[in-house]
Amino acid sequence: MVNEGRVGKRRHRVRRFFGRVLGVVVAVVLVFVVGTYVWSWRDGRKAEMTTSGPYTGDLESLRKHPLPRWFADAKFGVMLHWGLYSVPGYAPKGTTFNKLLETRYGDAMTHNPYAEDYANAMKDPESPTAAFHRQHYGDAAYSDFTEEFDAGLERWDPDKWAAQFKAAGAAYVVVTAKYADGYSMWPTTVRNPHAPDFHAKRDLMGELATAVRKQGLKFGVYYSGGVDWTFQTKVVKTLGDYAYLPYGEEYRQYAIDQVHELIQRYKPDILWNDISWPTGSKRLYALMADYYNTVPDGVVDDRWSTSSFSRQVLGRQPFRWGFDQVMKGVFQLPNAADSVSTPADVPHSDFRTPEYADFDTIQSKFWQQDRGIGGSFGYNREESEADYAKVPELINSLASGAANNGALLLNIGPSGGEGKIVPGQLSRLTGVGAWLRTNREAMDGTRPWTRSSATTTAGDKVVFTTKGKNLYAVVLGTPKGDITIKDLTLHGTATHLGTPIPLTVEDGNTTLKAAADGTYAPVYRLAGGV
Repeated sequence: MVNEGRVGKRRHRVRRFFGRVLGVVVAVVLVFVVGTYVWSWRDGRKAEMTTSGPYTGDLESLRKHPLPRWFADAKFGVMLHWGLYSVPGYAPKGTTFNKLLETRYGDAMTHNPYAEDYANAMKDPESPTAAFHRQHYGDAAYSDFTEEFDAGLERWDPDKWAAQFKAAGAAYVVVTAKYADGYSMWPTTVRNPHAPDFHAKRDLMGELATAVRKQGLKFGVYYSGGVDWTFQTKVVKTLGDYAYLPYGEEYRQYAIDQVHELIQRYKPDILWNDISWPTGSKRLYALMADYYNTVPDGVVDDRWSTSSFSRQVLGRQPFRWGFDQVMKGVFQLPNAADSVSTPADVPHSDFRTPEYADFDTIQSKFWQQDRGIGGSFGYNREESEADYAKVPELINSLASGAANNGALLLNIGPSGGEGKIVPGQLSRLTGVGAWLRTNREAMDGTRPWTRSSATTTAGDKVVFTTKGKNLYAVVLGTPKGDITIKDLTLHGTATHLGTPIPLTVEDGNTTLKAAADGTYAPVYRLAGGV
């Protein structure tokens, strides 16, 4: 009887313990449910459109926006990371951000190879950037770079830039109107309460837009909506810091007003937001509707993950600390860090943006690989010719993207206010341009075929695009003589640069006879091959 009493008491204590745990869990869930509803309601009340037109601020309306033909036809664009960080132009090299997430998660953001993150990295006294800054600039503030940047602008030639991008075969240009450092590259009238004069006095966006459009190219703006270091002074070291530092209503309205200003002033053909967006979905959808009503043939990318009550909670310690501990463990799993390169799709976007990565199968939704020529987007003086991607690698990305319903957005990092495109990067642009001048027919205006790729008996990858009744085969290699494509039967009249090529089919393989002379990535048109 004594033992039975003890067991009963023990069971009672266990039930009471689990009852309390359950009560805490229920209370936490209720707090999050109520908090989410209240936060979304309060934020959504501020949703306001400034235009009238076919698009309204709701998801159903936005999803009626078709992908403009000009954008689907364009397979190559140029992005520019250019700002105050282009003056010091420094970041450590030798690794990737994804690798840092695996090896030194605790300060990955201050040791990454992105020179455009200079303003943040210099805040960490243990970072290579801080050491570089002390050596070359002493205790100068980041904002002091405005003087040297402005002086360099006297030698900046936007028309020369535009001509170079046109010669490279680009169909559009996207430029950083405001990066995470918070410096606005146009004379914005939207007041930054923490850095009132932290913007260009000269209309750099307007001058570049005019020059680019004069060349017949489309013009787009990049805006860092998710991060602005002028609105918080803490150093950002971890992924949790980067994604979840709390931004209040002050910044939300600032970002909305600035993007509205960019839309009204420059009518950008591409509205390329980065990282995330600081408001809830209703205010974002109103902004997107304003954009589409103003620029009906414009497009928006997929980096508009909206804020929420839970994101605000994760912005506070110790919740952000908990997130970092979990992610530090997650990134020890095989290939887990690589997932950071491909943002998750959002409820509405016109195209996807994998970074330094691509899709190797035909995608139903149009996409655009976003990558630098080197390991940094902004100019990095530490990088040399050996650190830059070779022209064949870039042609591979371009041709493979087109075959899989995508495009290549290649980033250039000009140096200083003069905007000099360093020789190594310019040579890559020139190389891609030379290939496109010969083979543009197989890229611009094309669509994916029923399959995106095959392999030759020599081991070269072959990618396919179509236009009308023509099928184009791009051999990603330097073949010589006969080209035999394995396990694929092709039809039509084959030509290479206008010269007829005999085509034979045997045992399920297709051979283009004496078709290649060792030139990289030759293109073959099969008229009637679709």
